[in-house]
Amino acid sequence: MRRIKYIISDIWYVCWREMKHFMGQKVRILMNIVQPLVWLGLMGNMFSNITTIPGFPAKSYLQFMTPGVIAMTSIFMATFGGMSIVFDRRFGYLNKLLASPISRASIPMGKMLSSALQAGIQSLIIVVIALALGVKFGTGVPGVLVMILVAMLLTLAISGISLSLSAVLKTQESLMAVVNFLTMPLIFTSNAMFPTNMMPKWLASIASFNPVSFAVAPMRDLVLGNWNWGSLALDALALVGFGVLMAFISTLLFRRSVA
Repeated sequence: MRRIKYIISDIWYVCWREMKHFMGQKVRILMNIVQPLVWLGLMGNMFSNITTIPGFPAKSYLQFMTPGVIAMTSIFMATFGGMSIVFDRRFGYLNKLLASPISRASIPMGKMLSSALQAGIQSLIIVVIALALGVKFGTGVPGVLVMILVAMLLTLAISGISLSLSAVLKTQESLMAVVNFLTMPLIFTSNAMFPTNMMPKWLASIASFNPVSFAVAPMRDLVLGNWNWGSLALDALALVGFGVLMAFISTLLFRRSVA
């Protein structure tokens, strides 16, 4: 029991260090505000006429797109978890962490937790921007809180992928190349931008297994005012399971890389 308490404490201190680093990056925080504003402002208006197509599930594309933008920014936020490992290794801070009396598993898990918290902050920013642009959240404040939680679960899972890659790829350039290669297909083979009923069958089949879709679907229901508890529970369970799997893999690979 005491060991578990120490591990949780170690995870929190690693997370807190990452959060302090994040809050000190003013340019990054500014970009976190500008980026969703551009996506919602430009894309929301560019595809506004798509709602006239029969079978489109929302009256406003901006309303339909908001959960997708939250998922997209959560994915981008998750990639910084792996990047931070590369930077820590390059500047020698990782060696200091390894020399300190903390659990090695707490390093990747603390960074995953930090990525999730940052995604929660980013999701709240997007909600505020969407409200300013006229988006109505059908389930109100409770639904928004659940949406933020779902976004954090997605970030936990994707950051596990990023951290796993950072344990294998030792350079910033290699990691960024692989992460960028994976990020866009994850987004565009999901239901983030377009409903699955308007996709080709092969793409809809891929989207049904895409972890991003597991996050976007319940968030979209909440925006549109639907409390689909069964679907929400299944999607959340899938995200939790995927997150636990990636936490295990990233921790295992990280331990091997520093052994």
